Amino acid sequence: MAIRKIVERGDSVLEKPCRPITDFNRRLHTLLDDMAETLEEAGGVGLAAPQVGILRRVCIVEDSEGEIIELINPEIIETEGEQTGLEGCLSIPGRYGIVTRPYRVRVRAQDRNGDYFEIEDEDLTARCFCHEIEHLDGHLFVEHCDHLLSDEELQQYIDDHPELYDREEEEE
Repeated sequence: MAIRKIVERGDSVLEKPCRPITDFNRRLHTLLDDMAETLEEAGGVGLAAPQVGILRRVCIVEDSEGEIIELINPEIIETEGEQTGLEGCLSIPGRYGIVTRPYRVRVRAQDRNGDYFEIEDEDLTARCFCHEIEHLDGHLFVEHCDHLLSDEELQQYIDDHPELYDREEEEE
């Protein structure tokens, strides 16, 4: 496994739609393993292949239990409710915005061996599903917010929502 360089905003790879995975081989497994190691090193909760320069429909999300969910060729098939909150991105380090997403999200995807499965989750994991799948279509979270928060606005948001930030600050 290896830590890969995370591509930052301004690189055109983040603006391009990704191609589906058709070969479920050792190369894909290496990419998934490298992405997991890169995500852990970066301290995030989600990572999409274009964020490491690969235009393929692959992303990973860390759930509330700390488990990595690998999503190959994912599609959101059902959403419910709404949540509005702080969102960031490893490709836009240190910057955050307020984004509204579905509260519960159901995704259909393939695993590293090509087998189809469905997974449903809520809250931060649901937010991550939406965020990472959007990366695969060439979109960034900043398209959903009025502006990126200044340091003062970020601190005020955190101060106003202490119940959300008792634990370590999380990036997506």
